[in-house]
Amino acid sequence: MQYLLVLVVIVTVVSFIVKQLPAVLTLAAITAAIYLTYRTIRHIRMKRYFGSEPFQARKAQLSGVVAEHNDISDYVADIRRTGSFQLGGATTGQHAHLAQFQNTSRHKYKRDRNTADYGATNVHNCSLQVVRNASSDPLKYVMKYFNIKADEQHLARVEDLGRDIGRLEGALANLQRREQEITKSFNPPAFIIKHYADEFMTQVGVTLSPIEVPYPRYVFEYVSAGGNSSQRTVVDMHGQAIDALIEMMAQRIRFRNSAAGQRALMTSSLRNSIKARDGYACRNCSASVAVEPNLLLEIDHIIPVSRGGMSTADNLQTLCWRCNRSKSNKMPA
Repeated sequence: MQYLLVLVVIVTVVSFIVKQLPAVLTLAAITAAIYLTYRTIRHIRMKRYFGSEPFQARKAQLSGVVAEHNDISDYVADIRRTGSFQLGGATTGQHAHLAQFQNTSRHKYKRDRNTADYGATNVHNCSLQVVRNASSDPLKYVMKYFNIKADEQHLARVEDLGRDIGRLEGALANLQRREQEITKSFNPPAFIIKHYADEFMTQVGVTLSPIEVPYPRYVFEYVSAGGNSSQRTVVDMHGQAIDALIEMMAQRIRFRNSAAGQRALMTSSLRNSIKARDGYACRNCSASVAVEPNLLLEIDHIIPVSRGGMSTADNLQTLCWRCNRSKSNKMPA
């Protein structure tokens, strides 16, 4: 009797759906037609906007601004390609690729709920205590377990990392400001920004940079023997963390009483102070933020470090990105 009742209910529901199917299909067809009509009209409006005389005239007026933006976009790619964005590495799994782990449990116990990553040099597999200690004193443990020694050679590498990350951050932020101002100068309809933002930039001629700042990430990871428990501490080396690491390393280094030991630390605060000292203007071509609000400025060694120059205030200068790009490691005249 119970099964018969269930069968009657199923037959009733199916019969109702079949009866209502034409109405449902009609409603779906009407909805689809309305949506396709809306998309078609919106596409036509988009084409008309980009082909209009006001848009083309404004595009011609801003061609120089767009060209400057695209040059900086190329410069960003150069920084990413040639910059130093890696530092240290863990050795706990350096030979893990030579072995193969097999679960030979008779009862097929599940041991892969959490698995340790032995192949990544930025992951240190450790005890739970080390994971917890790293969360309270991250830089100390990054230095200890990722082979970053407190000596002049490693300090210089950390400073190079901070310099290149700072340059890339500044260039990307500069691109974003320029893109916002270009968009504002066109004042496109709201539907263009909402639905055709990338197409708008393409029509204007702006080359969008896909590059992101590759902040080094260090991971302290604990995975239990059975794979049922996993905890980790993650340390991202952004600008603030790099500056703190530079200060910590400098305190640990016993500088000799020499010029090398008396040099300034290349932190973001030092770079900002040099820009302020130089009046936020390029020491080579005199271009300044006062005249060009979006001018990209960078800090450069007058005598390159590779030629024996020191990171002292009198050997540092502010250059615009064009002059810094062309200078490379040339000695001053």
